[in-house]
Amino acid sequence: MSFNVLIVDDSNSMRSVIKKIISLSGFKMDQCMEAENGREALDILGKSWVDVIISDINMPEMNGFQLLNALKDDDLLKDIPVIIVSTESREGRMMEAYSLGAKGFIKKPFLPEEIRKILYDVIGVNNHGEYGNNEADDGDFDF
Repeated sequence: MSFNVLIVDDSNSMRSVIKKIISLSGFKMDQCMEAENGREALDILGKSWVDVIISDINMPEMNGFQLLNALKDDDLLKDIPVIIVSTESREGRMMEAYSLGAKGFIKKPFLPEEIRKILYDVIGVNNHGEYGNNEADDGDFDF
């Protein structure tokens, strides 16, 4: 199974690094979309479905916390898991991110294994990138 990922960071080089680390981690991406800030991310989300968002905090126009607020207020987007990736590692900033709806927080720099684990955790899949047991194979039917 592969997933659509949206990387939101104002640094083109950091978006490339995150994309490369995700690829190295073994996490299977179908599409990897990129945005320079929260406003661009919302534009992309208006046109495309993503399974998970990886966002920086500090960006021009709309920062990561403002993006979290916008997602929280949208019935269609509020359930997309967001992972904050930042050099800011103070407990207060992490708690603020979680209080705004972030499902994960990764401190830069990070290893491929760390990002794979948190991606699998927030999406809700096992270590093989699959959703639990295959319900069709259990012989039980609801009809």
